[in-house]
Amino acid sequence: MTDESDTSRNGDAVPAAASKRLELAAIGIFCILLLQTLVWASDFLIPVTAAFLGYFVLNRPRRWLAKAGVAPAVSAGLFTAILAAFIVVLLVQLSAPAAQFIEDLPSLMEQIKEKLSASGGTLEAINDATVAAEEIIADQGAETVAVEVVSNTGVAATIFSMAPGFLSRILFALILLFFLVASGDMFLSKAVQSFERFSEKRRAVEVLHAIEDRLGYYLGGITIINAGLGIAVAIAMSLWNLPGAVLLGFMAFGLNFVPFLGGLAGATIAAAIAFVSLDGTWAAAGVFGTYILLTSIEGQFITPVVISRRMRLNTTVVFLSVAFFAWIWSVMGMVVALPILIVLKIACDETQSLQTLARFLGDVDNGNIRKKADTTEE
Repeated sequence: MTDESDTSRNGDAVPAAASKRLELAAIGIFCILLLQTLVWASDFLIPVTAAFLGYFVLNRPRRWLAKAGVAPAVSAGLFTAILAAFIVVLLVQLSAPAAQFIEDLPSLMEQIKEKLSASGGTLEAINDATVAAEEIIADQGAETVAVEVVSNTGVAATIFSMAPGFLSRILFALILLFFLVASGDMFLSKAVQSFERFSEKRRAVEVLHAIEDRLGYYLGGITIINAGLGIAVAIAMSLWNLPGAVLLGFMAFGLNFVPFLGGLAGATIAAAIAFVSLDGTWAAAGVFGTYILLTSIEGQFITPVVISRRMRLNTTVVFLSVAFFAWIWSVMGMVVALPILIVLKIACDETQSLQTLARFLGDVDNGNIRKKADTTEE
């Protein structure tokens, strides 16, 4: 009897283990296919993601206007018209200085290389070592063939060739955003109807409203802060007598949406321009330090006060998210990485079964929703 029961248990354990392995294999295949889809469909998914993030931000103001008697279609037209006008004004105002900067970029890099390679420059020792190595190779009688690669495609031509695709994505995102906002709460209602139990539907509504409130609060606040940082950077660069100070201010505004790397990239570009324009290593270091100081004040003092510390996230997870979306979606991926992570964090905060993941992503903040749920149940 004992042998038969052991055999039965072992027979049940084998199919269970095989089923577990099949489940893990299916999950792995799904993740690989999902990653491949995100990369392959990036031209479509990037504007769709931007439109849905904009929808979550604008849905609450749309409700406020609806209480005042404004139809959702009118609100959607107003929002998209304002966004389109802002984008057009931005492109018109920045097109000339940006084109000039792109045109001057190769000569700027050449000047930096010449200054670093000059006598007494930072790369002088490296250049001497390179020349010595070339002489040793020449003494050994090695025959070398000099190959010159000539490219007729400049940096400006390459970038401008990407403009039609970039503008078409913006147009697609604006059109999709218009239809999402004009639909009112229909999209949210359809999403909630997918749940069967009333408690699940109520919970889904609370989660969606929490995403609207906190994501809108974050993006609205960070946009205002970045605008202030851009103004401060433009003023500081003009005090340094740096050419293109206004362009650097707009650059600071846009790059600051990218965590970690945005400020460093902006400071590096400003220092490179200062290195050539102001003709001095100390001036370049001063410009770099000024830029970093302004971004540090914004990141360490202003943003925590304005946005509050409710949205504290795991720094490592934020960095990995930015790196991952930069890998699959390039520059635009770095911009939308943090909002996507915030949406995931809020959803985990408000879902009981995902509390472990919520704590891993950052500090759990579900007190308000929990209180509402408890009050309703009482």
